[in-house]
Amino acid sequence: MADYAQVVTTTDSEEAAATLARSIVDARGGACVQVVPIRSFYKWDGAVQDDPEWQLQVKTSSARVEFLIEHIKKHHTYDVPEIIVTPIVSGHDAYLSWLDEETQA
Repeated sequence: MADYAQVVTTTDSEEAAATLARSIVDARGGACVQVVPIRSFYKWDGAVQDDPEWQLQVKTSSARVEFLIEHIKKHHTYDVPEIIVTPIVSGHDAYLSWLDEETQA
């Protein structure tokens, strides 16, 4: 895996997204969390759902990915939260250095 990753999850309200984002940064699970309103279509309980959601894009070091996954699972309101990890293969050196500093356990 690359030295850095972006982890994506979604919540059902802006307030839940802000609470989760703050807890992630406070716990040093991620250096930065961006929250974006989205519209999600998915099948749940046998029916296609059409819901507003808030997507959290978390930038973190690879060393903190497993901690972050567990943190999200523990603090998320969904029964089965989306947690997708994508490697960051390159980026601005100064930003990546800052990301390292902010995710030191």
